[in-house]
Amino acid sequence: MNTEPHDPVVVDCDSCVVRSPAACGDCVVTFLLGAPPAGIEIAADEQTALDALAEGGLVPPLRLVTATPHRHSDTA
Repeated sequence: MNTEPHDPVVVDCDSCVVRSPAACGDCVVTFLLGAPPAGIEIAADEQTALDALAEGGLVPPLRLVTATPHRHSDTA
């Protein structure tokens, strides 16, 4: 388990690229809150706790996948 502190995770379901009934239905956000919210922030200690619960099979993992901006290089 990673013991390094990390930044909070901002979960914006509208920006999740795998958002679908199948993915959302098996996501910890939906599991805990009942439906995808407009957005939430999960603090580092909360994320650690959710990871531990997911690893133990008690809750589904966070399924959030966000798009990463593509960098274009100018090779002229």
